[in-house]
Amino acid sequence: MTWDSEGEAMSGTSVVVMWRDANRRAKQPSTRLSAPAVALLWFGLITAWLCPSALGQAATQGQWTTLPFSMPINPVHMALLNNGKVLIVSGSGNLPSNTSYAAAIWDPNAGTITTQPVAWDMFCNGMAILPDGRPFVVGGTAAYDPFLGQIRTSAYDPATGIFTDMQSMAHGRWYPTVTTLGDGTLMTFSGLDETGATNTAVEIYTPGSGWSPEFTAPWTPPLYPRMHLLPNGTVFYSGSTTSSSIFDPSTHSWNMNVAQTNFSGTRTYGTSALLPLTPANGFRPVVIIMGGGNPATATTEIIDLSASNPQWVFGPAMSQARVEMNATILPNGMVVALGGSANDEDGSTASFNTDIYDPVANTFTTGAANVYPRLYHSNSLLLPDATLLVTGSNPARGTYEQHSEIYSPPYLFNPDGSPATRPAITSVTPNALTYNAGFQLQTPDAASISSVVLMRLGAVTHAFDMEQRLVGLSFTAGAGALSVTAPSSGNIAPPGYYMLFIVNSGGVPSLASFVQLSGAADLPPTATITTPAADTTVNPGQPVSFSGTGNDPDGSITAYSWVFPGGSPGSSMLATPGNVSFSTPGAHQVSLTVTDNAGLTNQSPATRTITVADFSLSASPASQLVLPALGTSYNVTATAGAGFTGTVMFSVSGLPSGASASFSSNSVSGSGSTTMSVHTSLTTPPGSYQLTINGSSEGLTHSVTVTLNVLL
Repeated sequence: MTWDSEGEAMSGTSVVVMWRDANRRAKQPSTRLSAPAVALLWFGLITAWLCPSALGQAATQGQWTTLPFSMPINPVHMALLNNGKVLIVSGSGNLPSNTSYAAAIWDPNAGTITTQPVAWDMFCNGMAILPDGRPFVVGGTAAYDPFLGQIRTSAYDPATGIFTDMQSMAHGRWYPTVTTLGDGTLMTFSGLDETGATNTAVEIYTPGSGWSPEFTAPWTPPLYPRMHLLPNGTVFYSGSTTSSSIFDPSTHSWNMNVAQTNFSGTRTYGTSALLPLTPANGFRPVVIIMGGGNPATATTEIIDLSASNPQWVFGPAMSQARVEMNATILPNGMVVALGGSANDEDGSTASFNTDIYDPVANTFTTGAANVYPRLYHSNSLLLPDATLLVTGSNPARGTYEQHSEIYSPPYLFNPDGSPATRPAITSVTPNALTYNAGFQLQTPDAASISSVVLMRLGAVTHAFDMEQRLVGLSFTAGAGALSVTAPSSGNIAPPGYYMLFIVNSGGVPSLASFVQLSGAADLPPTATITTPAADTTVNPGQPVSFSGTGNDPDGSITAYSWVFPGGSPGSSMLATPGNVSFSTPGAHQVSLTVTDNAGLTNQSPATRTITVADFSLSASPASQLVLPALGTSYNVTATAGAGFTGTVMFSVSGLPSGASASFSSNSVSGSGSTTMSVHTSLTTPPGSYQLTINGSSEGLTHSVTVTLNVLL
């Protein structure tokens, strides 16, 4: 789509598409310009003529561009998909009255953003990305004010565009953190449970198998704790409180009070990042924490967790104090700190500067300022073209910042401000990488490449990216190719999808290629639901028999995992679960996931839709008059919905004393009518009575109300 001069959608090629092409050396921009694009073009020409130095500033400060569309939902959560698109999850979007729970997909190449409904309120979830590339939503909102945590989880399939509910947790979580571990399992911690108390237990999710028992911590964490997987397989808690701790997934134990921050306050809604792990630094784990607090601080602190006695030390200060900020790692190893404000949720104190942290020099440089305040519920995400998507800001319920911005870092510009020439990745063989194994990267720029890095796909919310990670790779250059070695273990680079970048000696990154890293050159299994053979419609309470199979082309199936939303039971680990009953009208998508002997799961679960048919109930007339000791009648009709063939049983309540009722037929099958006769006695008191007529079928009940007027 394009956009007219008032910002309304039009047909044709969008400015977004043309802007994205401008950052791609190999593509030519469209010759069709929309009104905003023409305005930007004239602005650029006039700026260059009047002030040529302004163009050169992009090479030192970077450049901001506002995207020409309005964000249709509150972008509370974002994750980069392995197809280059961005998943945006809003749920209720911080609006208690909103029950139209939603997510959206932004396609940077097509310039489109498309919303879709979600089945439950995923607002304030934790999100990480499964090894097969599916974003995994953990918890969310079960109730507002006070907030109660949701026990449900769901995985989004980038190939089909469908959310599928996975196994539920033991207890609810609202504001949890999810951390991918070195073996591809996912650890969740903290969040408010279904009673509103902080969930102090760790649970570990194994794809295809479900959740571990709870491992209760000896302390109460803050909400959305900042957690990082270290190269030794442990998980470091860096904040927001002043005392740091380490969790060992192998023993399910905590090492408490590892270090104390120098900043005496709590860094609430500050951020934390694990700095690049590279061969040059020996994959030494160093974490930086930034900002936070209210009023906010501009301070940062750094801890080297390879030291025998790790200690927090102050790092350089940012140019502005920040709470509700974001920090995003770039392919060159720099960290961009942006957004936030001096006072929480106060746009008048917004921090607009872009601060770029250099971990090698341990210094900040100040980049270009963005346009829109980025406060609570704002996010920053690294894209495959090495730019940052920055969006959102929701300091007050009922409104949010709908403008989105793109930050192009200085490495994309020559000293005169013109676009830098990028190195190019021609191919990666194989693109399914295995630990400590070599692979070939074809590039015509082999001689000028200074680094090859894997960037884990980001998943960001509430001032923290739960997934971002830069891992440098060893390589040697040859004629038109690089011989590269994959990371040595999952603790350095957890299994899953990554963006592969090459960076030249001028610091300019390529466009990313997506690769998948796993522990073995193993093909994933497939799952098939054999019974029922097709989508099925049933009456309420009617059992459905389920059975399934799995196939692994290079191994064997070791586990089955069924999820039956709306069913009883709700899940099964058997290949043939047998009968499952569904009582709630509507469509329920059943899914089957299988796991092979290498721990891989089928990327797209097998599904069946079970539709529970419904019926409606009506009665006429709506009101009748009757004298004592006489009678009257009503016609009651049950109308079957599509596929409903059940038996509807009739009953009535609310009769006055001395009155009785009977039905000409106590039940009907599917659709049908009955006459309800009401008889009063001489002792029936005069008055107006509301009679509730019930129609019940296997636990499903519908009611209709009529009035009985007993006269004097």
